[in-house]
Amino acid sequence: MKQEIASPEAATIPAPRSACSTPPALRYLEAALEQARARALRRDRPQPYPHPAASFCSNDYLALAGRRAPEASVGAGASRLVVGEHPEHARLEQRSAAWVGQASALVFSSGYAANVGLVSSLAAPGDLIVSDTLNHASIIDGARLSRARVAIVPHLDAAAVDRALDEHRGGRRFVLTESYFSMDADAPDLQALRRICDLRGAALVVDEAHALGVLGPDGRGLCVQADVRPDAIVGTYGKAFGAGGAFVAGCPALVDWLWNRARTFVFSTGLSPVLAAAAESGMRLAESEPWRRTRVLEAAQQLRTGLAKLHIAPRGFGHIVPWILGEAADAVRVAEALRADGVEVRAIRPPSVPAHTARIRLTVTAAHGPPQIRHALAAIERMLGFLRS
Repeated sequence: MKQEIASPEAATIPAPRSACSTPPALRYLEAALEQARARALRRDRPQPYPHPAASFCSNDYLALAGRRAPEASVGAGASRLVVGEHPEHARLEQRSAAWVGQASALVFSSGYAANVGLVSSLAAPGDLIVSDTLNHASIIDGARLSRARVAIVPHLDAAAVDRALDEHRGGRRFVLTESYFSMDADAPDLQALRRICDLRGAALVVDEAHALGVLGPDGRGLCVQADVRPDAIVGTYGKAFGAGGAFVAGCPALVDWLWNRARTFVFSTGLSPVLAAAAESGMRLAESEPWRRTRVLEAAQQLRTGLAKLHIAPRGFGHIVPWILGEAADAVRVAEALRADGVEVRAIRPPSVPAHTARIRLTVTAAHGPPQIRHALAAIERMLGFLRS
């Protein structure tokens, strides 16, 4: 007997779901997002670039991000281990190593990739990583992926670093820190950390992401300022140098090891050559136009002085000015009030900072002259008057 085949029209086909609807298996995301909103922890998308001159939440410290891109290939084409190697990479690596006083450097696609690749390929099970409690998420994630033992020490506590190293006698040991902490605008005692590492036979790894281009002699970072040579330095091009990507600098053996073993490098398409060229030109401009760095630091000091007159005591030093408010909802309210008055800021909330330390982080750039600083201070004064009335 001939089998009858049902026509397509007779088949039961589920009605197509709207592309905007949440699939049933992901409905838990909606609930979690709503809970985050209720706790003032949900983040919405900001306005697209370019930022207004009154923006105080950009990391474009030297105001170089808005320039036109140089002529270069857009894509690398493959991982650099395959056929993704371009002349722009080599030029950028040479300049980056020289900038921080190291012998060699390797370019990564981002600062996150640089830290994760570096830390996860250096340390291994049985080793010890000593990490400042306020280190960046990329350092934390690299440490987790390494599967080494991690000792988290209090912020800027060199004595705690020494104790942690002394208590762990087996395996290799690594001390991880930032040179300029972007949420608190403070810095470790790099000379003390170098002495401790030398005494205990540990490697010192320093992330200079927010310092390079602005702090230290000619903007070469706080390690150069302290006359300290870490075993590895991480720097980024997407902040002061106005491009994208990042690098790790150190001895030739370190760079060769990362070329072979850093998974975020080996298994990624090479940094876009046009970004590499833009980063290299940004470094040249940072060197040849010191007025940019001078303007940033002078404007930051003007802002700090003005805030002190308003009885606000921002933390730290330099071009990042954190104003601690406490609860996330308070930080959101202040940010919204300032944006309504023409000052672009963002509320920095957990998990970016510890609980009950939500803040407004004002970042000063070379786009800020006295008029922009005065405008920001006047808006803050008006907002304080409204809150107190």
